[in-house]
Amino acid sequence: MPNSSSVSEFLLLAFADTRELQLLHFALFLAIYLAALLGNGLILSAVACHHRRHTPMYFFLLNLALLDLGCISTTLPKAMANALWDNRAISYQGCAAQVLFFVFFFGSEYSILTIMAYDRYVAICKPLHYGSLLGSRACAQMAAAAWGSGFLNAVLHTTITFSLPLCQGNAVDQFFCEIPHILKLSCSDAYLREVWALVLNVSLVFGCFVFIVLSYVEIFRAVLRMPSEQGRHKAFSTCLPHLAVVSLFVSTAVFANLKPPSISSPSLDLVVTLLYSVVPPAVNPLIYSMRNQELKDTVRKMFPYMPLKQP
Repeated sequence: MPNSSSVSEFLLLAFADTRELQLLHFALFLAIYLAALLGNGLILSAVACHHRRHTPMYFFLLNLALLDLGCISTTLPKAMANALWDNRAISYQGCAAQVLFFVFFFGSEYSILTIMAYDRYVAICKPLHYGSLLGSRACAQMAAAAWGSGFLNAVLHTTITFSLPLCQGNAVDQFFCEIPHILKLSCSDAYLREVWALVLNVSLVFGCFVFIVLSYVEIFRAVLRMPSEQGRHKAFSTCLPHLAVVSLFVSTAVFANLKPPSISSPSLDLVVTLLYSVVPPAVNPLIYSMRNQELKDTVRKMFPYMPLKQP
């Protein structure tokens, strides 16, 4: 039986058996990827090139756009190439790199989403303390902590996962290298160390989710006391989509990693993984910019011929 030293490549999940469906999947993923590149690229350009957007909210939005680009670029290009060339193989080193970068970007993105909830809480509930609590130095430190913790977490999981001996073949039942599916190939009880690390991560994610929910409870209480109906509408239209993205982000990730084996199937695993790894990076620019008139005005100045509907 093969072990980790004899495994030189992994075989990823094939999307379809027929050539026509493979090309259809390629076209669909290409459209999603280009939409994510365009949306997040516009946010990066609008925030980085205009000094009026150099505020804490837009600084964290810039970080989110960078992480979205990194997250979707870790998985979709390889999936598109495999669908286009009718190939399932990924090298051992490429698989390890996918795990490292996906865990890094995914974990850092959730930390940034948590920080963004805190930013909105301070801005709405404690506006007089906004400058002192979210100064440029504090924002830089929080962003650095999010990226740094994500990287250390990724190194830990990647090291543990790829130090395990593999004796269950090299077929990964997913369209990219994902830790739970690689653990299924292990023949050592040492995989329990990684399982416990995943459980700890899920607990931390749940704790962040509770923090986000409590923050928005306070935000909604403050918004409901606003005398202006237009102000309430603007706040709700920003907060509700954010909570929807966070809910989708957390629920699908937790379900993907902790669902009972009795209901597991390749098709269900594929759909759930697409929901938390591909959909958020593609729709986040739409949620965080298309409802933001300031960003829309900035983009319109940069690209005067781009049609942007009024909210």
